[in-house]
Amino acid sequence: MEQNTPSHMPPTGASAKSLEVFLEEYLVRKAPFALPAGIKEFIVKVAPYLAMLGIIFALPLILLALGFDNFMYTFGGVAYRAGWYYPTLILTAVIIVLEIMAIPGLLKRSLKSWRFVFYATLVQFVSNLLGGSIVGALVGGLISLYILFQVKSYYKS
Repeated sequence: MEQNTPSHMPPTGASAKSLEVFLEEYLVRKAPFALPAGIKEFIVKVAPYLAMLGIIFALPLILLALGFDNFMYTFGGVAYRAGWYYPTLILTAVIIVLEIMAIPGLLKRSLKSWRFVFYATLVQFVSNLLGGSIVGALVGGLISLYILFQVKSYYKS
């Protein structure tokens, strides 16, 4: 059954696929400008290495798992001190797993791996909101999704 949702409204089904279609419409087809092909190619080439870097930056999670709670209190920011520590910790673990799963396919330009990065970006958005960074979540999420959708065509099934 087809939904009768106006094209300017987000999809009513909460599926990632319908969100992907909606975002592609506004971040690619109706975007005020597109990234130049050379920049897109560069982003696609460095994406696997950026994912690896993201995993390295998750080192505080590894330290926490080993019992270094004081490290997290010092560097964990508002989320740790405000009590959102465990939910954001779990979401960070999900992001790490998604990025690890994405790396091999990003090297091969696999659409499946692009979707892992897409899911990681959505989880990061939620994590930022829970951590109290509403502006950071909105701005960072929008920029990340814009870049991600600009390069989507470089990944194949």
